[in-house]
Amino acid sequence: MADFYVNIVLDDERLKKVEAAGLAGEVKEVGGKKVIQVGMSKMDQKKLVKGFPDVAFDASNACELPEQAANTLFGFVVDLKTVDVMKFAIMKLYNPLAGKPLRSATSA
Repeated sequence: MADFYVNIVLDDERLKKVEAAGLAGEVKEVGGKKVIQVGMSKMDQKKLVKGFPDVAFDASNACELPEQAANTLFGFVVDLKTVDVMKFAIMKLYNPLAGKPLRSATSA
């Protein structure tokens, strides 16, 4: 069982894609919305918080990502036909060098 979760909210179009991927059993109702939950470890959660400092986790250790990141994660879920995708997705979602200036080696 995962320590933390990302809730991906499903509209009708996304729900159809989830069902087509054979993941209808993963759909849950959270706060009146249909979602799929992608589990992650404590280490992945720390990376996610570094990459998205505004992300807040609720009492059930679940969060929702900004739209672009949620779309990326949803793409992994549908393409791989599993919700166990965080190990792959975290590399795409978390960029430790974002916002840092490029350094170049200078020759002496």
